[in-house]
Amino acid sequence: MSTVLVVTPVVIAQWPIIAAAITAAIASMGFTAIESVVTGEAHTTTSEKEIIEVEESEILAASAGTSEKIVVERDGIRATFSRDARGALRVCMEGRGLSKRQLRELGEELIGRVTQQYVYHRIVSELNEKNMTIVDQEVTSDRVVRLRVRNW
Repeated sequence: MSTVLVVTPVVIAQWPIIAAAITAAIASMGFTAIESVVTGEAHTTTSEKEIIEVEESEILAASAGTSEKIVVERDGIRATFSRDARGALRVCMEGRGLSKRQLRELGEELIGRVTQQYVYHRIVSELNEKNMTIVDQEVTSDRVVRLRVRNW
């Protein structure tokens, strides 16, 4: 007997879990983390900026304040992941020579990868807790993840 599950993600976690998903996702897209960023520092004087909120997300307030950030960069494009005042995850994209639309598309791709990493690790953790075994896993060319699981 087999079952097919389609997972619609709702991201609710503490900051360290979100940070781990961000770290895994950015590496796959060629971004690198920036160690220190001065608060309020402008990326460049002529850069475009686009802020994208992650729908259906909440970073639990007990674990982090709104001051926690992860800043990553690739080819002059900077993405800052943070928690807004309501607790939602958001990313601020900045880059010179790109339109707001291009920044939004790149930001949405980043968010998609972060969400996928979060959901993948959450599912694997839940399966382990329930003593289920992943028999096979596959990532297709369009980045769909398929897991085959055995319940003993």
